[in-house]
Parts: sequence; structure tokens; C-alpha cells
Amino acid sequence: MSRHPGPRRLRLRAGVALAGAAAVGLLLAGCGLQPATSYVPAAGPGSIQPIEGADGAPLTVTSKNFTEQLILGKISVLAAQAAGFDVTDLTNAPGSQPPRDLILSGEADLTWEYTGTAWLAFLGEEAGIADQQEQWEAVREADIANGLVWGGPAPLNNTYAMAVRTEAIPELGGITTMSGLTQLPPEQRTFCVEAEFNSRADGMTPMLEHYGLERGAATGVPDANIGIYDTGAIYGATDTGACNFGEVFATDGRIEALDLTLLEDDLGFFPAYNAAPVYYAETLEEFPELQEVFDAITPTLTDEALRVMNLRVDVEGEEPADVAFDFMVDNGFISRP
Repeated sequence: MSRHPGPRRLRLRAGVALAGAAAVGLLLAGCGLQPATSYVPAAGPGSIQPIEGADGAPLTVTSKNFTEQLILGKISVLAAQAAGFDVTDLTNAPGSQPPRDLILSGEADLTWEYTGTAWLAFLGEEAGIADQQEQWEAVREADIANGLVWGGPAPLNNTYAMAVRTEAIPELGGITTMSGLTQLPPEQRTFCVEAEFNSRADGMTPMLEHYGLERGAATGVPDANIGIYDTGAIYGATDTGACNFGEVFATDGRIEALDLTLLEDDLGFFPAYNAAPVYYAETLEEFPELQEVFDAITPTLTDEALRVMNLRVDVEGEEPADVAFDFMVDNGFISRP
């Protein structure tokens, strides 16, 4: 089987190289996106071996511009390089829509997306699906019509969560689940949340309703018990006891750094936000072995693994590329040269 780019692929690549360069330039300039200039460490062979026919073939990786996405993007760059591709690094795109546009147009071949984000933000659904497998299957099926193929989901689920100071748990009756909120006296049901979550249709008020607590009621959660904070300030406010429960993102490294504990969403209120590789379908038709490469990586991307990696970047100041490199080496996907 020929591993050379097919006719459409040749047109696309020619477009990128020639006249398309102007279009890419417009796209990058229009959204403030620039090719990632940060380095990726040189890597030796590991369990990822060169794909037949991929030697020097172009492949573009994109990602959003926050820590976890940068790490996932650099993991992808390293994996694709080890598989033999000539990788263009378009990670660090600002926001969620530019990476989506890049892969929909075929200007990027691979990105990582969250199931709940695609379902609600890109596919226009009004309600998420709490079951992780069902959410992934729904997104995968819907995006086929958009020329995108979703790889298997990683265990990491970057969903909303409620966190509590670990040292405060004994004072709060040993609470471990969100159902346990109903067992606390109202004065202990204090929350730190961001403004968006406070007003979202799938945010604070319906969350309380889902768990049998009436917002604004003296016997439920009085409005005075809810403090509004900037997203980043919630972690510190929860840690210092400004509230007993803080709205956080489940894979944030500050959870570990501040010794916070996540309450189990035992009645399944929050949608699933599992990360999964998303491929431009024509790329995968040409190089189906690419999916095997990422099928090996995704099971190792757990909540705990991302918390540790996010911590190294957000708290300890390391480069996402270095953190991604260590992860790939530690798991044997690549080796140190």
C-alpha cells in the first residue's frame, strides 16, 4: 500500500506550502495564533516506532493555550516525531475555537479535545452526558459528519468538581461525596465559585437542586453562603477556609499543591470532559497506524498524571515540553537520546 499523500492531501499540502501560506497567515494573524516557537527536546526511539511511509510526511499538531492543553500538545508532537512525521507545531492557539477551526479545515491533523466541550460548545447540545463512555460515543458519532475522527478517550476527566480542605474533612463529618452536603448544617454549606459557574444553566443552582438542596432557603444554601471569586482565586480561598467547598477543575495541579480533596460526584451531575485525540479524517485514512500510536498513550493519561504534570508547570515553573518529554520517557514511548 502506498504511504504517499493522496491527491487531496497533495492539494492541501501544496496549498499550505504555496498559496495556502497566505491563507494560513491570515488565519494565524486573524486569531492571534502563531506557530509554537518553544522547543521540543530531542528524543530517541521507544515503543513508538516509525510508521511505514510517514518518513518526512507533514503533520500539524494544534492545541489550546492553557497548561494541560500545552502538555497534551507537546506529547502529540513528540509522538508524531517518533513516528517519523515532519511535525509543524501549532500548539498554544488562543481559546477553543481556533484549534477547532484548524482541524475542521484540514490545516491541522491532530488535536486533543474534551468530550463535554465538543458536545456543548461545538455541536450545540444543551445538556451534557454524565456517563463518560456514553458522552464520548455521542461526540464521536456526531463529529464523523464534520470529517473528524475521535480516538479512544483518556481516563483524565477535566470536569468541574467541588473541593474541600483535606484537614477540614473531620470537622465536616468525614464528608467524601456531594450527597454528604445534605448531612451538614446549613452554616457549613459554604461555597466559593466563579461568576460563570454561579449563573450557568448547568452550574451552581441546578447542582444544588440535583443534590436536594434549595438555593436561597435558610434550610438549604442561603445566598450569603456563596462567594463569587475569579477562577484562580477559588483555590486559595478554599485552602484558607474562606469557604468549605470550592468549584475547581478536576485535573488542576493546585489541588495537589494545596492538599485539597475532591468530593465524589456520586449522583452524576457534572458532564464528562474526557480528553481524546481528534484526527482530521483524511490524515487518518492515509496513516491509520497513527491511531495505534495514540491508542497506546491515552490510557496512561489519568487525572493523577495530569495533576502532577500541571503542577510542575503551574506551580514549579517548568516548561510544558520538558514535562511532556519526561512523561513520554517514563512510559517508554520514547527514550533519551
